[in-house]
Amino acid sequence: MQIPIFTVDAFTNQPFSGNPAAVCLLENDLDEDLHQKIATEMNLSETAFIRKLHPGDDFTKSSYFGLRWFTPANEVPLCGHATLAAAAVLFHIQKNTNSVLTFVTLSGELKARQVEDHIVLDLPLYLTYPQVLQEVEELIKAAIGDMIVQDLRYSPDTKKLLVRLSDAYERSVLEELQVSAQRFLSAEKTGKVKGLILTLKGNSSGKHKGHDFYSRYFAPWYGVLEDPVTGSAHAVLSSYWSEQLGKKEMLAFQCSRRGGELKISLRNDGRVDIAGQIAIVLKGNLTF
Repeated sequence: MQIPIFTVDAFTNQPFSGNPAAVCLLENDLDEDLHQKIATEMNLSETAFIRKLHPGDDFTKSSYFGLRWFTPANEVPLCGHATLAAAAVLFHIQKNTNSVLTFVTLSGELKARQVEDHIVLDLPLYLTYPQVLQEVEELIKAAIGDMIVQDLRYSPDTKKLLVRLSDAYERSVLEELQVSAQRFLSAEKTGKVKGLILTLKGNSSGKHKGHDFYSRYFAPWYGVLEDPVTGSAHAVLSSYWSEQLGKKEMLAFQCSRRGGELKISLRNDGRVDIAGQIAIVLKGNLTF
């Protein structure tokens, strides 16, 4: 059996940066257990499987596809960067002619469209609520030590904790911070946190001007110590920073070692458009 497979770096136009995902194009049904075996073999944070929904469908002409995402350990309900990667394979490699692609997923229907050199994802927007420090103090200390926290929010829909560092800090402080995410597991006593976002207001002057905010994202609860560039975390960050900055259009940078940039636009229907560039770094076939 041969399955076309690609590796795509998402939220970047530079190979070997951004967030990598593997993408498989399934001409025919794949045995259930093989999805996990392939994802474990690829050993990237996510492997995406695009499948046809009807017998006559075509990867070049159809606009509706099924999409599933697997980590090396399990299937996940939502993955932004692997959706961007899947759309890139259909638009750029299969030369799909539709302006909008719709993916039927565990998180409902997700749409992707091309706008110039970006691919735009239409994602849910998640609200955040003030979080009492005492409840999560040990977790925050494990993450940032004695650094100054300017604001603390929680997103119940996504179980993400948002920790805003003081505006007095520069981007370099967030970038150089040594984080031992493994320690979060024992420090988090509430059971309600499954992802930790560190974020910092952008600097309108200096060499990095243009970014509205910076972030890093840690999810050791799901086996991801630090994620390079995270679409789902920005579905939370977008609502927070839009409210703080009074803006609906923003440019964000995730300060992981690989790094990545996201263009954000809050929609009038209560959702958010998150756009990124891509670099396709590998094309081949799985054979088994």
